[in-house]
Order: sequence, then C-alpha cells, then structure tokens
Amino acid sequence: MAAPRNLGNDGGRLRDEENANEDDSPTTKKPAGVKIDGRFPLTRWEFTVALGVFVFFSIGLFCIYSTMPAAEYGRIRLPRTISDLRMLKDQLATYANDYPAQFIMGYCSTYIFMQTFMIPGTIFMSLLAGALFGVVRGLFLVVFNATAGASSCYFLSKLIGRPLVNWLWPEKLRLFQAEISKRREKLLNYMLFLRITPTLPNLFINLASPIVDIPFHVFFLATLVGLIPASYITVRAGLALGDLKSVKDLYDFKTLSVLFLIGFISILPTLLKRKRTYE
Repeated sequence: MAAPRNLGNDGGRLRDEENANEDDSPTTKKPAGVKIDGRFPLTRWEFTVALGVFVFFSIGLFCIYSTMPAAEYGRIRLPRTISDLRMLKDQLATYANDYPAQFIMGYCSTYIFMQTFMIPGTIFMSLLAGALFGVVRGLFLVVFNATAGASSCYFLSKLIGRPLVNWLWPEKLRLFQAEISKRREKLLNYMLFLRITPTLPNLFINLASPIVDIPFHVFFLATLVGLIPASYITVRAGLALGDLKSVKDLYDFKTLSVLFLIGFISILPTLLKRKRTYE
C-alpha cells in the first residue's frame, strides 16, 4: 500500500509558492525608493546625485559671495521673523546703495538657491525686495528669481523627485495626477489657476509637475505669469515693514478673495468651453 502523503507539508509548500508568485506580480511590487517600513525614500544613486547638485550650487553661491565687497557678514543671517527682516533691511540698505550690481547678484543667487532646494524663507526675501528696491524693480526681481528657482526645482525633481514625492504626498500626488489628466486640453489655464491661488503649495507644484508629465513650457509660463499677483502683494507689503506684524497679515480674507477672483478668470475659458460642449 502506498504511503500516505504529508498533506500538511504539501499544503504549506503550495502556500509558500503562491505567496512567492504574489510577491513577484506587478501589482504587488513597489517602486524602488518608495518608503517601506520607514526606510529613506531615495536610493544611494539618487541621494548621490542630489548631494552632487547641492554641492555644485553651494560652490557657485560661495564663489559669488567671495567676489562681493567686504561687509559685516557675521551680523547677517536669513530672517525667520518680521523682526529679523527689519534688522536685515537696516543692515543691507547702505550696502545695496553702495554696491547695487554685486548686491543684486548675491540676492538673486541666494533666492534661486533657496527655491531650488526648498529652503523655507523665500517670502522674507520677497518682502526684502520690496523694502530695498520698491515695487517695480522688486516685483521684477521676485518673479524672475521665483521662476528660475522653480524651474531648477522642476528639473531636479524630474531627475530624482518621484520617490520623494511618493513618500511625502502619495494621496495628494494621485489626486493631482487625476486632475491633470482631466484638463490636458486647457492645462495652461489650470496651472495658472494653481499658481495664482493658494489651492496647492508652490513647493508641491514644483516637485510634482514633472512627475505628472506637465510639459516644461506650460510649467514655465504658468509660473512666470501666475506668480505676479501674489508677488505684487508681498513686494508692496515690503514697503511698510513697520506696519507688518506677521506673515499671516499678508493674506487676509480680502487678499485671498482677489487672488481667487483672478484665478477664476484664468480658468473661465475652460468653463465656457465645457458649457458649449454640453449644449
């Protein structure tokens, strides 16, 4: 008589094989670098690239600073409050008048560096532009630097940003992808709306745009034009730093209402086209 089979062992072996097959299936695989069990999202190669870009920009920033005329750099630091900004404005006012070209070069390189690597504090740099240069020149500088820094951040994210964004904002990224897919025909209008209004943080837009396949020319134009209203508000506020108590005072209900009205105008062609389509 044939020996009875060990059903327990065979069953366990079959379950192990099924689990192995499930682990190998495309639906269960997780992209490399995505946070799993708290691990760092970037691979070693991606981290090396990010570090290399950061070092390259840092060296460039240091070279620019080293060519500037001497000043009391020990007293200068990036502002974190309105009080810090008032002190910095007083310290830099004379320097900016004595060495305007060198100061603008240092200001622009610092702004672009902060915007590229997502360093908080660019709103203080925008206020400083208004305080030192006035509305017209300050607005030009802020829009130029914000667009250049956002563009650098776009290409940096295109290179290594996908696992980082998936790690930080997985749900928001999926929703953003869905909204972009629905608005491909009028993508510029939608991106203008996002830039003008505080619907999504600019940091998220800069990082997520290349991941959801927003073309650079659309990203660039939407950034260049869409940042003008908010930048104007910030630069203009820089003229009256003494009356400003907090950054939150910049965006009261009236200001937000104006921004959303301008944003609504930017997507009005899309809404009218949808209405004609349904009719």
